[in-house]
Amino acid sequence: MRLSAAILLVMPMVCTVCHAQTAPAAPDISVDTLKTVTRELSDDKFEGRAPASETEPAVLEYIVSQFKAAGLKPGNNGKWLQDVPLVQITAQNVKPLTFTGGKQPLSLDYRTDMVVATYRVTPEIDLLNSDVVFVGYGINAPERGWNDYAGVDVKGKTVVILVNDPDWKTASREGPFEGRAMTYYGRWTYKYEEAARQGAAAAIIVHQTEPAAYGWGVVRSSWTGPQLEPDIAGDHMDQSKVIGWIQLDPAKKLFAAAGKDFDALAEAATHKGFKAVPLGVKASTGFVNSIRRQASKNVVGILPGTEKPDEVVLFSAHWDHLGKCDAIQGDDICNGALDNASGVAGLVALAKANVEAGPTKRSQVYLAVTAEESGLLGSAYYAANPVFPLAKTVGGVNMDVLNVKGRVNNFVITGAGKSELEDMVRPLVAAQERAIEPEAHPEAGGYYRSDHFSFAKKGVPMLDAAGGNDLVKGGKEAGEAADKDYVDQRYHKPQDEYDPNWDWSGAIQDLTVYYQMGRELADGTSWPNWYESSEFRKIRDQSRAAE
Repeated sequence: MRLSAAILLVMPMVCTVCHAQTAPAAPDISVDTLKTVTRELSDDKFEGRAPASETEPAVLEYIVSQFKAAGLKPGNNGKWLQDVPLVQITAQNVKPLTFTGGKQPLSLDYRTDMVVATYRVTPEIDLLNSDVVFVGYGINAPERGWNDYAGVDVKGKTVVILVNDPDWKTASREGPFEGRAMTYYGRWTYKYEEAARQGAAAAIIVHQTEPAAYGWGVVRSSWTGPQLEPDIAGDHMDQSKVIGWIQLDPAKKLFAAAGKDFDALAEAATHKGFKAVPLGVKASTGFVNSIRRQASKNVVGILPGTEKPDEVVLFSAHWDHLGKCDAIQGDDICNGALDNASGVAGLVALAKANVEAGPTKRSQVYLAVTAEESGLLGSAYYAANPVFPLAKTVGGVNMDVLNVKGRVNNFVITGAGKSELEDMVRPLVAAQERAIEPEAHPEAGGYYRSDHFSFAKKGVPMLDAAGGNDLVKGGKEAGEAADKDYVDQRYHKPQDEYDPNWDWSGAIQDLTVYYQMGRELADGTSWPNWYESSEFRKIRDQSRAAE
């Protein structure tokens, strides 16, 4: 889920972040800390670290204990925790998703054929005989001259949508939606947002493994069981009644029952000017919701600065995972060892290294956020309610899944070509005799899938980067195989468990880069910005100008 080198050729050559000082010395990152924290947080006793669960207080207590032991101080005005108001919605008694009015009726079963949920905080959802419309990729992008909803009224109707962007099959980055690299228009979150803006009663995405970047098992484990949303006024009643996914084969059967060719319409949807197609069938489903309102918590630690304590460098990682999930081989706890107990371990290890090196001129803030797996909710809440003003947040690093494959020859920046932090890490990576390379799978949309995106939307540059798949031992073939094994066999499954045989040397490579860049920022005076071409540049400029 990373990308960089191919874009370096088109990056601006003028950079306001310069290396007038020698890079900080490489730290002594504690492998024992990485192992201990990852193993402990992914233990069965925490039941998969679901936010707002019975085990959350124990999870938070452990993280706070580790922050204290590392030498950090409580970062939220003398407190370690920041409340994140959430509402938990659990769908129950889910009816089949049925389609009538076609050549033959179709009934799709929950979990196996489809998953459905809702953003609405309401005790009951009833979708009855809703006209179904295929809206291609479900994109309305005026600046790109693209509108899949043009000329069609979908108010009260059910829209069927394709995942990713129309040009995701393109080998290069050339195309109306940046070719192989996913834009935010390709993310499932956007699809539901736009469907709601259009007034759709239901929005159903067709699951295809390659453009989604994960298999049906990930969808099923993520979309069944309790779902979390921000607890806000209005209870999300402006959203569609039903959101969800259907498997590809049932989708093809649906189109066939409507007398349509799925493959032909899917191909037509890749072209500008595509017109939405009413399928002439009606959709129905329903379920009841159990609703529980409860605040989860972000954990905030700080290493206060000596000269400019009000200016902060931020390190972030999410502590949550999926909790209890669909059982595989009798195991129903999604432990989330790599995703993202390892990232929190990285926070603790970096904090220890920085405390041992002594405080910096600017403050360093260590933020373990909640509810990333529910849609970046903890980081989004912090970004909207920052403990430290975002205009005074210099930048930083987000960590989501550390490299335990071993040392690698490359380094990959997620969504490269956006911020001047990339200029800072280049010499640090080069000093390790590693090459910056493009993301292996830019179609996965990694830039929009972790907490750095919450800060980017508010103008704060956050680096999200890590070692790639070119292993020192085994090369790219071995690295690609290890990545595939993780995605296919462990990602968002109970099998993401701690393994004492992991090789942490690759994580040490990356953490060294994070430490050096963070320390350079924290002891320096620069304010990294976004490149002129970045969509976040204007936000940052306005924020800094207000200071």
